[in-house]
Amino acid sequence: MAKLSVELQRYFFDEKCASQVTLGDIIDLAGERIFGFLLVILSLPSALPVPAPGYSIPFGILLLLLALQLIIGSKTPWLPKSWLNHSISLDQVQGILKKGIPWLQKIELISRPRLSYICTSFIGRVIIGCAIALMAISMMIPIPGTNTLPAIGIFVTGFGLLDDDGVISLGGLVLCAMGATLSGLILRFGYEGVKGGIELIKNSLTGG
Repeated sequence: MAKLSVELQRYFFDEKCASQVTLGDIIDLAGERIFGFLLVILSLPSALPVPAPGYSIPFGILLLLLALQLIIGSKTPWLPKSWLNHSISLDQVQGILKKGIPWLQKIELISRPRLSYICTSFIGRVIIGCAIALMAISMMIPIPGTNTLPAIGIFVTGFGLLDDDGVISLGGLVLCAMGATLSGLILRFGYEGVKGGIELIKNSLTGG
C-alpha cells in the first residue's frame, strides 16, 4: 500500500484533477486506512505551523463525529452525504498539502506496525476516541492557542492509526494531554496571561 504522502502527491499534483474536489473524493484515496486517514486529513490544516483560517470549527465538528464513532466501536466511519459532497477548491487543497506533505514524509520515515493492539483493540480505540473528542472540542473554541496543539495531537494520533503504529499513537495521546492542559489554562487565565507565563519561564531558563 502506497504511503499517504505519495497518494496525495499523485492525486492532487501529478494527475489531472478537477478545479473543485469534495471530501468524498479525498476519502476514496483511503481504502482500509479510512479512520486514520480522515483524522490526519481533517486535522492537517489546523496542525500546520501556519494554520489555514476557517477550518478549525467545521473540521472540528467532523473530527468529533469520527471520535464518537471510534468510541462506540465502528469499523467504517459514517459522515452525512451533504458533507461528503461539499466542494473545496483545488487551489486551497494544494496550498494546504504543499505545507503538509513534508510533515507527513517525516513521520512516514519512522512509522511502522508496532504495539498494534493500541490501535486495533476496542479499549485502545475507545481511549483514542475520547482523546480526539476532547481535542476536537478544543479546536472549535474561538480563542487563539486552543486549536493548533490539539490539532497536532489528533494528526499524530491519527497517523499512528494509519499504520497500526501504537508508538506513534501513544505520542499523539501525549500531545493531546498537553493540548488539553494548554487549552484549560487559556480558558482559565486567558491567552495573554498564558503567553506571558510561557515567556517568563523561557526568560528564566535562558537567563534573559
